[in-house]
Amino acid sequence: AATKSLLSESLVVFGEIGGNDYNFWFFDHTHSRDTAKEYIPDVIARIGAGVQEVINLGAKTVLVPGNFPIGCVPVYLSGNKSYTSTDHDQYGCLKWFNAFSQMHNQLLKQEITKLKSQNPGVKIIYGDYYGAFMEFVKNPSRNGIDKPLVACCGGDGPYGTGHLCDQNAKVCPDPSRFANWDQIHMTEKAYSVIANGVVNGPYADIPLLHAC
Repeated sequence: AATKSLLSESLVVFGEIGGNDYNFWFFDHTHSRDTAKEYIPDVIARIGAGVQEVINLGAKTVLVPGNFPIGCVPVYLSGNKSYTSTDHDQYGCLKWFNAFSQMHNQLLKQEITKLKSQNPGVKIIYGDYYGAFMEFVKNPSRNGIDKPLVACCGGDGPYGTGHLCDQNAKVCPDPSRFANWDQIHMTEKAYSVIANGVVNGPYADIPLLHAC
């Protein structure tokens, strides 16, 4: 009863889930990148089952974030050097991988719609992490970011990924001017942009400020 009461008054953030599942397939170069596509429905089903479980435990407000545009992440950009300029969009991101993220997000939104119909009285909110991330890719200067596709901690190369982020890495002088801390993790600055978009809108179908 205490758990149910606590959850009913809490915001449950369920995810982001799926990123590492897909990383496993994309970073294992013995498989075709299309192999990961086969796993999207299973990942979505497991997210849906998990959300339903926390609702059954008493949750009344659940934020379910979508995936980031992985085609804009330094580790993907530097790890797929064989791609040509036509494989990149106008912002320098890899189109195929971003389309993959959008496919995941579209199926996730369908799953959330189903969960909403099955759980009247529960607020299930889709968090558009993809759109929020693209905010500083498309408008870096507006968000105080100089290099949205380059890692702050790493090494040489066009994406700052010539070295892992360890004791021998090069570190940028001002991480707050970068969106990416290392080749796969974002900076506090980037997360603040994303959080603001989810809390205040427009990157949540119900901005958290109005949902809680």
